[in-house]
Amino acid sequence: MLRQRIHVETSPLAVLGRVVLVIFALALAYYGLMLLLLALGVSPATVDAISGYRTAFDFLSGLTPEDITGTTRLIVAIAGVAALVIFGYLAYKEIPRPYLGRSDLRLAEEERGAVDVEPRAIERIAETAALANASVSSAAGRLDEEAMTLSVAVKRARDVPDVLRDVQQRARDALARHGLPQAAINVTLTGFDRKQRRELN
Repeated sequence: MLRQRIHVETSPLAVLGRVVLVIFALALAYYGLMLLLLALGVSPATVDAISGYRTAFDFLSGLTPEDITGTTRLIVAIAGVAALVIFGYLAYKEIPRPYLGRSDLRLAEEERGAVDVEPRAIERIAETAALANASVSSAAGRLDEEAMTLSVAVKRARDVPDVLRDVQQRARDALARHGLPQAAINVTLTGFDRKQRRELN
């Protein structure tokens, strides 16, 4: 049995997310080092000169309720929401999205060579068969290990049941005509032609 390769789809924004992660990690490591220096008995003035931790602490501890105006609250709220959206989106893009890499379908193998068919060629055969129905405005096929999925858009809503059955049969006949193995064919309605949308009412 052939093993399928697993691919991981990554977004270009994932690189930006990793840069932000590295910056936060370096900041934590840096101030962790400052704590270690203080624990080892290094002068607080020296550590403050390096990191500015005491200056920041004195500034924050010196704030009073009068210093927090309505404008300040608004700025902090907007910055917090913006940070939530930006960092949340970057974190979402970091989630790996593995998928199985598709391999060619082997039809025959002899001493002189083998006959392989790419999945896209099989999908194209099914799409062409579906578009042969005059009521189909668009078709897109997707072949996986178990079945062929045909997503079609039709021109008239009232033709849907008959069109879906006809598309399924046309795809089966086309695969058989080309000498391809018969697989389960699932036909999915994905939309209607905009010019004919009034027929849905």
